[in-house]
Amino acid sequence: MDTALPYSASALADRAAEIVANVRELSQLGWTPATSSNFSLRLDARHAAITSSGKDKGRLVPEDIMVVDLDGQGVGSALKPSAETLLHTQLYRHSPSIGCVLHTHSHTQTVASRLFAKEGKVRLEGYELLKAFRGNETHEMAMDVPVFPNSQDMPALAAKVQRLLYTGPIWGYLIDGHGLYAWGRDMAEARRHLEAFEFLLACELDLRRLGAH
Repeated sequence: MDTALPYSASALADRAAEIVANVRELSQLGWTPATSSNFSLRLDARHAAITSSGKDKGRLVPEDIMVVDLDGQGVGSALKPSAETLLHTQLYRHSPSIGCVLHTHSHTQTVASRLFAKEGKVRLEGYELLKAFRGNETHEMAMDVPVFPNSQDMPALAAKVQRLLYTGPIWGYLIDGHGLYAWGRDMAEARRHLEAFEFLLACELDLRRLGAH
């Protein structure tokens, strides 16, 4: 722990480098258009490193990564946290095993969020790739991806998400017209979950186009 800061500056540098490298790859996939999306890694028991507001994610540099406490308040920086920071920090508060949260706005995720908004969920069933999600060992299962109404009231949206977190193991959710939140124990697991959601949502959209649902 550095003397002038309530967190380790060296740990922040490591997390910032990891976020920047991974987010640039996600940007190249077209999953972070304009200045959308936000990404974080747990820093310690009381802090997280997160992308600051309004940054082009394809051009991130380590200085664009800031620290917030688990109430979503900026710490030790003049940078502005995203309005959606609370949706990250509530996950870190909910479980110490969660170490990374990724929020993207791919075309597939956004279309799926609109299409399934009235149903309130996307059911993923029978796919081999369901085994990509931590704890799943067979394709002979079904998993529901919740779809929440979009809101500028982050505390209210976070409260809806919080109720969901107590229903059982879950690794992501959609927000109507917005995009996907996915998480995991670390960056590698969170990316695996994110990429699996992207693929499976695309499959569901194709099945709808083909009239299979």
